[in-house]
Amino acid sequence: MEQLKRMALFATVVDKGSMVAAGEALGMSASAVSQQISKLEHSTQVSLLHRTTRKLTLTEAGASFYQSCAQILA
Repeated sequence: MEQLKRMALFATVVDKGSMVAAGEALGMSASAVSQQISKLEHSTQVSLLHRTTRKLTLTEAGASFYQSCAQILA
């Protein structure tokens, strides 16, 4: 169940374009969102996002994983 919640959170981050915006939409801090994404990456053993101080972009694996998440959540 936790994995499904993290997948939904990941999809929200991608849809909103940032962890801050996703956190605001979900009533969470950006730090809590980041921690959950890190746990998701650890459990899948795949880097899903490229993080910089100014930009958040999907890795190739992240883009594929996002499509899977969107289908599962739909």
